[in-house]
Amino acid sequence: MTLGYRHVLIATDLAADDEGVLARGIELARHYQAGMTLLHVVEYSSAVIAGDLLTPEDVTLDQERVTQARQQLVELQQRLSVPEARIQVELGVPKHEIVRVAGELGADLIVLGSHGRHGLQLLLGSTANGVLHLAKADVL
Repeated sequence: MTLGYRHVLIATDLAADDEGVLARGIELARHYQAGMTLLHVVEYSSAVIAGDLLTPEDVTLDQERVTQARQQLVELQQRLSVPEARIQVELGVPKHEIVRVAGELGADLIVLGSHGRHGLQLLLGSTANGVLHLAKADVL
């Protein structure tokens, strides 16, 4: 029986108020001497969400957003002094991509923040709520 965690997946939406959650995930990974991955999921362009056909411009925009997100994660990693962390940026629906990546990495703890939702977003559910219900790993 293994005590503690072996790999911590820390998902971030790169918002300024995410740093407390990130710090807690990093602290847990270091405490358990676990592997650590910082993940950001870039959501598809609005055309895909609306059910429209994907155009080359949308693909280019998505790739630019992925490149920007990767740079922001590198800067975040440097600012938080976590050289041992792996950085990963995915494109898709955040709750599904977080759970998929956690499974592929063998992450046994997923750490992510939760932002208040109102109106339609509350009815549709948040990313944190979706991850909580879909993940096989522990979720904080």
